[in-house]
This record gives sequence, structure tokens and C-alpha cells, in this order.
Amino acid sequence: MTNTVDLSPLGKTSAYRTDYAPELLFPIPRQGKRDEIGLGSGSTLPFYGVDIWNAYEISWLNARGKPQVAIARITVPADSPNIVESKSFKLYLNSFNQTRLDSVVALKNLLQQDLSNGFGATVHISLTQPEEFGMVEMGELDGLLLDRLDIDVDHYSPAPELLKAALDEEPVEEKLVSHLLKSNCLVTGQPDWASVQIHYAGPQIDQESLLRYLIGFREHNEFHEQCVERIFTDILRQCQPQQLAVYARYTRRGGLDINPWRSNFSTAQRPPNLRGARQ
Repeated sequence: MTNTVDLSPLGKTSAYRTDYAPELLFPIPRQGKRDEIGLGSGSTLPFYGVDIWNAYEISWLNARGKPQVAIARITVPADSPNIVESKSFKLYLNSFNQTRLDSVVALKNLLQQDLSNGFGATVHISLTQPEEFGMVEMGELDGLLLDRLDIDVDHYSPAPELLKAALDEEPVEEKLVSHLLKSNCLVTGQPDWASVQIHYAGPQIDQESLLRYLIGFREHNEFHEQCVERIFTDILRQCQPQQLAVYARYTRRGGLDINPWRSNFSTAQRPPNLRGARQ
């Protein structure tokens, strides 16, 4: 049976397990939402990319019963068949709280095994231990700030028809940034807040129309990864850039933040995992 969001632990009272329980992870196929935006099963995705998860609340016991803590970064390929519902991810991480492990390597190996199984593809795990916490960098998305524009807004659901570009003029390359992206959890309706960067090369995108479009997610219910893929495909179809990358940094919930990046730049490097001020 295929997992659907109504079967997930979201929006339900959940007992917190403190013994190792990988079965708590709740995978959800990506394809259903991709079908909604015209990326049917069997079609070639118009992007590649990753979802960068940061987990700030990981703790376990060493072999002598002493608590340990770390920060984890989990990098998930965008072509993995599944996402993992974030509350189930949190419950899974909390199942380590009273679990004794021989080493950090043992923890990393379990995370690698369980999360790769959940997402359906090999994920990359890195752990930052307390002696390295001071080396964790912060930074903001670079680019021209769309939020400076003084615009009227009266539409709060995604409307790709708002997007406009100068299709008959010389192409440009630029990065545009907004801190006004807000969507809502697909199940609970709770708000999700993000900053987003649009990096493109092609016909110049009308900035006011792009900002109105992004604000249009304000009452939209969808998971982070799905919002970013919708933004990418809408801009690609409406504005026809030759190159496009969309990167969103969402604020954390339950000790987790999710930061999807989608790109069709053949030369694009994976974006830095710099924690923003709101994260």
C-alpha cells in the first residue's frame, strides 16, 4: 500500500519513543505531487537537485550511558522516489535519545542505512560534534532583494499566469531573493516560512510579477519540496529561461529545517548550507 499524508503522524497525538525505532520513518512518494504540476511518471525531470535537511536535536547515549549531542546534515537527491514526512523524521531521531551506541560512527551508519531506505535512494550524512559547533557558518542568500518593491497584492494562492518576462529582448543573468515566501503544511495548515533565491539566465523576469507570484503561496498547502518544484516549473514554463535554479531556506520546525534546491544549470554547484538569521 502506498503511503499517503493522511496516514502519517502529522496532526495526530504521538507517543515519543526513546528506544531506536527506524520503523517510525514515514516515506511519501514524490510522484503524486509531480503529476499535479505536469511532471508525469516516466517523463524526464526538468531539474536535478537536493533537499538539504539540518537536524539540530540529535542525542544518544554512549556505551557508558552518557548523553551525546550533534548536529546532522542530511542531503537527499531530488530524484529519490520518496520524501520523508518531517514529524516522522523527528520521532525517529528522538528514538535515539535513550539508545546506547558504541561510537559516532555507529550513529552515522544507522542514519545512513535507515534514511536511505526511507527516501529510497542513497543519502549523504555529515555530523557536527560540539567541539565543531563554533565552525558552523551563517549567511543569507545573495541577490537583488525583491521585497524592496512597493506593490499592491490581493492574491494569496499560486497563480503562474502572473509571471511575465521580456521574451523579445536581450537575455540577462541575475539572482533575485525574497524573504516573503510563506506556505502552509499540507496536513495541519501550520505556517512554513522561507527565504527563496531565483537564479536564472534568459529573458528578464518582471520583478513585480515574480514577487506577487511568490507571495501567492501564502495560503497554499504543500510540503517544502513540492512548493520549490512548483515554483521552478512555473517560472520555467512562463518565463522561458535557458538556465534556472530555485533555492529555498525554510525555518526549522521540531528541530529540523528543510532546504530544497532545484536547478537545470549543467555547471551549477550545490549551494552552500549557510544557516540564515531566521533559521
